[in-house]
Amino acid sequence: MSRHFVVGDRVVYSRQKHSSSPGPRAQEVTPAAHGESYSYLVDKYWRVIAVEPDGILLVRTRRGKQHRVRLDDPRLRRPTIWERLFRADRFPEMATSSTEILGVGNSFEGATPQKEADGGDRAAS
Repeated sequence: MSRHFVVGDRVVYSRQKHSSSPGPRAQEVTPAAHGESYSYLVDKYWRVIAVEPDGILLVRTRRGKQHRVRLDDPRLRRPTIWERLFRADRFPEMATSSTEILGVGNSFEGATPQKEADGGDRAAS
């Protein structure tokens, strides 16, 4: 199934995290083998700011961070109607200018590395 996103779309990304004390939004909490920490998922509410031709979405968080996510990532989905209505405040506002979208001094073509959704650094191309 091909997914089609456009600039401005709201998306939900289930990010895997690890810590000794999961927060209240943690889902699918699993203890580590020796019981010192937990692995869990947390839903992140992002907005699409660019769609690259190679199937990569550039998304923005509420605090302005940018991540690159593949369109075929199974952890990426559209928000449910319930999330759109009752969790609308968790999605970032729609940016009004290209400097708000891409950040002041950043070039989308990419001289600066972007953060991958799985946590690794990747140079934008």
